[in-house]
Amino acid sequence: MVDNNDSFIREVNDELRSEQVKMAWRKFAPVIIGAALLIVLGTAGYRGYEYWHSHRSSGAGDQFLAALTLANEGKNDEATAALAALEKDGYGAYAVLARMRSATVQAQKGDAAAAIAAFTEIGKDNSVPQVIRDVAHMRAAWLLIDAGTYEQVSAEVEAMATPTDAMRHSAREALGLAAYKAGDMARAREWFEQITEDAEAPRNVANRARMLLDNIIASGKAP
Repeated sequence: MVDNNDSFIREVNDELRSEQVKMAWRKFAPVIIGAALLIVLGTAGYRGYEYWHSHRSSGAGDQFLAALTLANEGKNDEATAALAALEKDGYGAYAVLARMRSATVQAQKGDAAAAIAAFTEIGKDNSVPQVIRDVAHMRAAWLLIDAGTYEQVSAEVEAMATPTDAMRHSAREALGLAAYKAGDMARAREWFEQITEDAEAPRNVANRARMLLDNIIASGKAP
């Protein structure tokens, strides 16, 4: 009799649990299914974006490489046209890389003024990553050593000639060369000394600075 009662109680409990499960499922099924669907859609969307991003990046990369090939072959006009198209429609970083390369092609063609203007414009464009802007300022400064004044070079790179800036060595060298070219040996000496006194200065930059310092000291034109 006891066994029968226990069996009956177990059956009732099983039925109750079964009914509770059914009720819980009816109550929470939409939420569970909805959450699962969101996960599936999210995963599919992410994979789709990855494919789209990769496909577009690949296409822009191919365009950029084709333009570089034209430039390397000396086909500057064709390279400029290809880069201009990439500047307008290029995906991701390729648009700004095309701007940089287009300015370089201008310099290679001998149009320093156009190249300087292009690099300076990139350097002032807040939509461009800071590291690219710094490189653009540096490129403009090095062109200005021959084509401009010390003040113009300074306007491009003196802000980077600080002790903690990663590009300080190139900035100081550009400023020193611009001052040297302008005949301002005292200022040139200051910049070259900052290079030689910086333990982190690349050896080739430090060697050039030391050579020019020796010339300045030998000339007696700087205290």
